[in-house]
Amino acid sequence: MPFAAVGLAPPRAPKAGPVPNSVPTLSPPVNPPVSQRRSHRARPRQPALLSRYLGYVGYFVGTGLISGAVVHHPLDPARYTVIGLAGAALFLVAALAAELRRPGRTSVGRLLLVLGSSLALSFGIGMLSGGLQHFEDFPARAAALIPSGLLLSFLAYTVKEADRPVRRILGLPGLVVLVAAVLAYGGLNRLAAGMAVPADGHSHSHGAEVEEHPASATPAATPSAVVPSAAPSVAPPVAPSVAPSPSKSGHFADGHQH
Repeated sequence: MPFAAVGLAPPRAPKAGPVPNSVPTLSPPVNPPVSQRRSHRARPRQPALLSRYLGYVGYFVGTGLISGAVVHHPLDPARYTVIGLAGAALFLVAALAAELRRPGRTSVGRLLLVLGSSLALSFGIGMLSGGLQHFEDFPARAAALIPSGLLLSFLAYTVKEADRPVRRILGLPGLVVLVAAVLAYGGLNRLAAGMAVPADGHSHSHGAEVEEHPASATPAATPSAVVPSAAPSVAPPVAPSVAPSPSKSGHFADGHQH
């Protein structure tokens, strides 16, 4: 029966288009290369615990030896020169070991830069820590060591670690450190000038302490030595020599008769 006879419009045919796929198609799994699988599984390699511990020992023990040598050097130059060189050697070995553990190849120029900056850094930190520790014992010397160590350690560390060291040194960080060093030098010098010698005469300045004791003991010993010498010396009485007297029998004590 035609649709026009009953007054109905014929149904419209659906538009042609992509037929939706109700079942998703699964692509076959693609296996990554073997090297890529290993790189995902492998963890970043860290240095052994013992090597890291020895590195910290080299840093801190080396700095401690240098700080003691810098402060006490005038007391015994030969001895404290050896101690300072030993501390610098420990610090340098630790710095080189840390540099070689970094990923990638290290060039010769980089190693030389690390050597020079680490040597300056070790002495800068040693001057700073030694001056702070022994300021009361060596006020004038420590007042110069502390700001000098601050400047030297900042310059050395910036050259060693910063990407643009010149920009850091001449920029705001360098200006802040310079102002701090100048203020520390002025304040510590005023503080050192106003410090008095301890009343008991004892200090940590090893060699100077040995010289102070005889000087303080000499005035005390002088009066005790003068007092006995002021009294007149009295010689013990000497019995006069008397000729032997004869006994009642007319004989002397030695048996002879005159």
